[in-house]
Amino acid sequence: MIRLAESLQLPENAVTQTLACIGRKGAGKTYLASLIAEAMLNIRAQIVVIDPVGNWWGLRVASDGKSKGKDIYIAGGERGDVPILPDSGQRFARLVVEKGISMVLDVSSFRQNERKRFAADFAEEFFHLKKSQRSAVHLFVEEAQLFAPQRTGPDELRMLGAFENIIRLGRNYGIGATMISQRPQSINKEVLSQVECLCVLQVNGTHERKALEEWVQEAGADRKLVGELPGLGRGEGYVWSPAWLRVFQRVKFGKKTTFDASATPEVGKVTEAARVASMDIDALRSSLEDIVAKVQQNDPAFLRKRIAELERAASTTVNPRIEKELARITEELQTAHSKIQELQVMAGKDRDLARRLQGYVDALVKIQVAAEDLEPLKPLQEFHIDVTPLRLKPESLWPRPSEPAMKATLNGNLRLGARRMLAVLCQWFPAARTEAQLAAQVQMKRTGGTWAAYKSDLTKGGYVQIQNGMWYATEKGRAYLGSDIPETPATTEEVVNLWGPKLRKGAREMLDVLVSRRGHIVDRADLGKAVDMEPSGGTFAAYLSDLKQAGLIIVDRDGVRANAETLFL
Repeated sequence: MIRLAESLQLPENAVTQTLACIGRKGAGKTYLASLIAEAMLNIRAQIVVIDPVGNWWGLRVASDGKSKGKDIYIAGGERGDVPILPDSGQRFARLVVEKGISMVLDVSSFRQNERKRFAADFAEEFFHLKKSQRSAVHLFVEEAQLFAPQRTGPDELRMLGAFENIIRLGRNYGIGATMISQRPQSINKEVLSQVECLCVLQVNGTHERKALEEWVQEAGADRKLVGELPGLGRGEGYVWSPAWLRVFQRVKFGKKTTFDASATPEVGKVTEAARVASMDIDALRSSLEDIVAKVQQNDPAFLRKRIAELERAASTTVNPRIEKELARITEELQTAHSKIQELQVMAGKDRDLARRLQGYVDALVKIQVAAEDLEPLKPLQEFHIDVTPLRLKPESLWPRPSEPAMKATLNGNLRLGARRMLAVLCQWFPAARTEAQLAAQVQMKRTGGTWAAYKSDLTKGGYVQIQNGMWYATEKGRAYLGSDIPETPATTEEVVNLWGPKLRKGAREMLDVLVSRRGHIVDRADLGKAVDMEPSGGTFAAYLSDLKQAGLIIVDRDGVRANAETLFL
């Protein structure tokens, strides 16, 4: 059993259920989630933690800060057994699935875009692999609103879709999850609605309580209970599980046996640093030796030490091996500089590319700082190696592109939004899409200047043709994407899986009902009863509108039916 309090235990199948720990800052939500995690480890369940804060390493240490805690590997962060890189998400997904190990993925050192890239890659690969390697595993997502946000930018859609698949469908493959957040209103509502057990501590904010009221109302509990949340003490809370456990209980949560790394330091109190117990990590490091090597090569301290060693060797003798090594290091710096110059032209007004460029700038500046500490640089110059890249200043890496360069960029390289639109049209080629269908699938609004700008890029560039309101991908458009064209759905199931993450929960439920009727007309009243919704209400009509715009259903006076043509019925 998984003990939450003296008076409350969760059954072992909690490992494959969806939970949420909600509370204001300092209320103890991370403490509670790690209490659940250590209880799962006690029953030898596999857990994986995505930690953007850097506190979950405490699971490896006993509560006294000295003894050994739980057997769980740590990747990334200051106390990691192995390093972690923004582009290593798929590697770590394969590692935890194929090896069946428990692991904390500490992404606290990543920049925002790096964290999104890692999380999207990890979640997609993790979910895909679990389909064929089914076993119980529980995913803890700290600061869940960062990975399943209610409001998404273009660079977050893939990440949101991946985590929504895990939360909505993961149980079929043995995946459970716990979401931890102090801002439930910022977690995607479709994701939050999947929670089977809500553990909520002290909550004061108006927006936070409103979001919880919506969850409570949907779960069929008393909304007035949310009013009691501001008066809860630290470590005290309510556990709601209307359907799974049929529990509503106010409890004082139990104490952990592992170190509370999330505790706020107290003024005037000196706390001795906790010691992370060692584990046998040789096999783990050998599985990731290329990542370890790559991190070292990009670490300023490592580079400083390596170049200093080469300088000392070069001061005594001109060794061809050293000359080759120095040339390789400088070539890498020059390559990075060239890449930045290419991106300067490509970026134009595209904010996402500009942010990527800034990442290159920051990386090169780190190397510059490391290299400028090395005086003199004469050994490199004696070998006729260009040291100019080592002297670059940040401002020299960020000249404003000229207007002609921007226009050339737009003509030759589609912006991300236009590329997403083209990908959908190529996915359905040779079939066409209406503008409403296209907008629904890429989840963009058709009104406003952004849509019009992307439309202009695609049509003027010859990538797309529009005839009688229908959008077609051209051969030029297909050639532009090449191997990046998404696979075309061929069955009803594949079409439903494609649209599922893009539809609101109510609309998905409607679609499931209509698909099960195989294209036969369903009376509005019957449909409303099937999805437990009032057919005369505005929400019901809104969900129908979503499905109609996507081309998935046909609505007429007689009722509603699935579109047999688009759903391959």
